[in-house]
Amino acid sequence: MLEHGGRLRSAAQRYGIPLGEWVDLSTGINPQAYPVPALAPEVWHRLPEDDDGLEAAAAAYYGSPELLPVAGSQAAIQTLPACFPPGRVITLAPTYAEHPHAWRGHALQALPAERIDAAVRHADTLLLVQPNNPDGQHFTRQQLLAWQEDLAGRGGRLIVDEAFLDADPADSLVPLAGRPGLVVLRSVGKFFGLAGARVGFVFAEAALRAQLASRLGPWAVSGPARAVTAAALADRAWQHAARERLVADSRRLAALLDRSGLSGGAGTALFQWRPTLRAVDIHARLAEQGILTRLFETPSSLRFGLPGNETEWSRLAAALGRL
Repeated sequence: MLEHGGRLRSAAQRYGIPLGEWVDLSTGINPQAYPVPALAPEVWHRLPEDDDGLEAAAAAYYGSPELLPVAGSQAAIQTLPACFPPGRVITLAPTYAEHPHAWRGHALQALPAERIDAAVRHADTLLLVQPNNPDGQHFTRQQLLAWQEDLAGRGGRLIVDEAFLDADPADSLVPLAGRPGLVVLRSVGKFFGLAGARVGFVFAEAALRAQLASRLGPWAVSGPARAVTAAALADRAWQHAARERLVADSRRLAALLDRSGLSGGAGTALFQWRPTLRAVDIHARLAEQGILTRLFETPSSLRFGLPGNETEWSRLAAALGRL
């Protein structure tokens, strides 16, 4: 099993600090989640149906009807490798660990950004998180499309995980979904803060979506999760306000980390990443004060999610000051 952020219960037990006294910055999840509406009782009593409005809401929000709802993008991450014959797969290093983990049966290379272009010429699959997790690496849309055209011309494919792109949707490749050799993953867990709903979408050619649907089976997404997600995707006013707040808070977090001596690195609207040789020590010293960050050993670095309120901002600033 790979380690992820959000293991708050484990941290509470390890450091002897009650669960409710923590500031959890270990995930890149919006701390001010979409307010879940009251649900009609029948969504709990009936099997999910695919004509309940979710697909239409997703097509309108993301910009393409070429979609398949899945139980979080993780379901697609684990299933996609079996849909293609063994081949040469290129991904970024570092990146979200579940991606390379899922492609273990293929000839996988994890490379730094500057080596991707040369490697694509000999690859069957290019797998990228855009913007990248954990370091915020971002490729231009023009570059991604050039790689996609090259791969598709040889029967290959570009797979892009856009889990952190909702705050800047203009860069999304979803509107091009359906063209050969392009697969895009989206999730409502990060921007909408609905990680527990386990809802994501695969945008791809119809044949690949059908193959995925066959492998995943019926009722991949629960009825209540479908209802909540449809409401969130249709709420344009909430989305607009959330984008403005997240961008402002991410800049605030970056400035706070810079003032505290954790400069360099990059981030997205939902997190900031800082490389430092002191990552292990800083992670532990913050945890001793009830602040949980995400520790990475290769490269030595920390990822900070956004505080959810002014009390959490103050606690983070005080804890960083004590370093």
